[in-house]
Amino acid sequence: MTCGEWERSFEVSERLVPFEPSALIPFYDLLRSSAFMDPYPPPGTVSQRSPFFRIRFAADLHRRQVAEKKQEFSHVWNAEPADHRADMVRSNWKLFCFIFSSLCCECGVPISPNPANVCVACLRSKVDISQGVPKQVSISFCKQCQRYFQPPASWIQCALESRELLALCLKKIKAPLSKVRLVDAGFVWTEPHSKRLKVKLTIQKEVMNGAILQQVFVVDYVVQSQMCGDCHRVEAKDFWKAVIQVRQKTLHKKTFYYLEQLILKYGMHQNTLRIKEIHDGLDFYYSSKQHAQKMVEFLQGVVPCRYKASQRLISQDIHSNTYNYKSTFSVEIVPICKDNVVCLSPKLAQSLGNMSQICICIRVTSAIHLIDPNTLQVADIDGNTFWSHPFNSLCHPKQLEEFIVMECSIVRDLKRSAGAGVLSKKHTLAEVWVQKTSEMDTDKQYFCRTHLGHLLNPGDLVLGFDLANCNLNDEHVNKMKSDRVPDVVLIKKSYDRTKRQRRRNWKLKELARDREDMDTDDERQYQDFLEDLEEDEAIRKNVNIYRDSTIPVESDTDDEGAPRISLAEMIEDLHISQDATGEEGASMMS
Repeated sequence: MTCGEWERSFEVSERLVPFEPSALIPFYDLLRSSAFMDPYPPPGTVSQRSPFFRIRFAADLHRRQVAEKKQEFSHVWNAEPADHRADMVRSNWKLFCFIFSSLCCECGVPISPNPANVCVACLRSKVDISQGVPKQVSISFCKQCQRYFQPPASWIQCALESRELLALCLKKIKAPLSKVRLVDAGFVWTEPHSKRLKVKLTIQKEVMNGAILQQVFVVDYVVQSQMCGDCHRVEAKDFWKAVIQVRQKTLHKKTFYYLEQLILKYGMHQNTLRIKEIHDGLDFYYSSKQHAQKMVEFLQGVVPCRYKASQRLISQDIHSNTYNYKSTFSVEIVPICKDNVVCLSPKLAQSLGNMSQICICIRVTSAIHLIDPNTLQVADIDGNTFWSHPFNSLCHPKQLEEFIVMECSIVRDLKRSAGAGVLSKKHTLAEVWVQKTSEMDTDKQYFCRTHLGHLLNPGDLVLGFDLANCNLNDEHVNKMKSDRVPDVVLIKKSYDRTKRQRRRNWKLKELARDREDMDTDDERQYQDFLEDLEEDEAIRKNVNIYRDSTIPVESDTDDEGAPRISLAEMIEDLHISQDATGEEGASMMS
């Protein structure tokens, strides 16, 4: 048994448990043998100035010291009882290491035995296992879309020091790394604007008679700016492969403002090349038809609408049988907005639970939500039902008039007809007498039922439509009996808009779009939409509302009791001036 075999068989160390006395017999036989006395070349055969002679001289000195220690230890070993020899091995472990160590064949330093018989310093000076692995590599980065180039032809978005970016960096040196074993890889911190990425690699490789050498080194990646193909097309004006034309035949843009917030919340605008706003809708331009189809599916899920698709041939190659088309998707949203008064067809009203034909649209989400102001009965109409039984708005928002409540009484006992539908739990039915604020010098008053009984008190101002003095041009209204058409339909309670606007401590984000032929009434319509968010909690759940730090936080309601959005429903608007993650904020390559 050689020294290495004995050492591997027992693995003597200071942390091991005591040995059995019989286990030390091979070690005792090894002490008495001359297994370490390998012959050296006789003196004179090698020059005394050569490196080999100096190594041999150090080896001879080491051999004599080992022989003396072996002889000294043999006398002590023979004198000790067999029961104490295990303790002797543990207490003299450093001596054993010295006895059973070998010498480096290059520098003569005592080392533990290894297959190469070379110390680590000499082995690293002779062999570089990182040879062939490039220490500096270039990587392409698009500043416009914040994406990295992944060969052969794709671009991916990665945050700094992320797993995706590390995988991309390792793929750049995949071929050289296939010749070694990769043990560990990680980023070394660099300045976000330095255009440098440093990756620390730990590799292993078998060298010289089966010895495994491990080495740690750093690969420097130089980030080079290169514009991707998609950004090239964006820079080229009027380039697109597909366009979505979203239209709504109505005078108010409440539905578009709501749709804009949904697009921002779910990030559906990221693949657009350009967004153009026109008088009655929006145009979304895309570089591929697949992105446009995804947007159409999103629109169908959030608003009641229908669409038609068409395509136009741009060019073709008869040899490869390839065609280049431009696709157009025409999306039409139902022409009904919040606070519109509508007249249903008799058949549709009967199918919805025998509700009145004159209804109020309280909100438009993925369906049209209607309420009957005479009975508080509610119903939801989806897009397919609307297009099967279409109806229009009786009055546009500019026809809203201001009334003052003269008398208000809650309806306690309501008789319901057979087959009636679901009643609203958030509203209260009331009978009110109102008078126009423009006719205060007269004694003309109007009587009506309203769903705003939980909000109205005598003296309050309320907005509504005067159907008695309005010219209604609707086929369903013309067929109705005059006693079934109410004189006034109240829509919502009126508050001081200037005060509400001044105390509004929140804001919304907007899509970056091209505006053409803007109407001067857009600002008023946008303020109407903001008031709807404050009054309707169901709509607020689908909108990201950001706190405006420039306005101090006050109570949830003002002196007049106008509804306000609580601080718990707001999101802090985060602004990052120096980005270290590759996400939104300052450009990494600026």
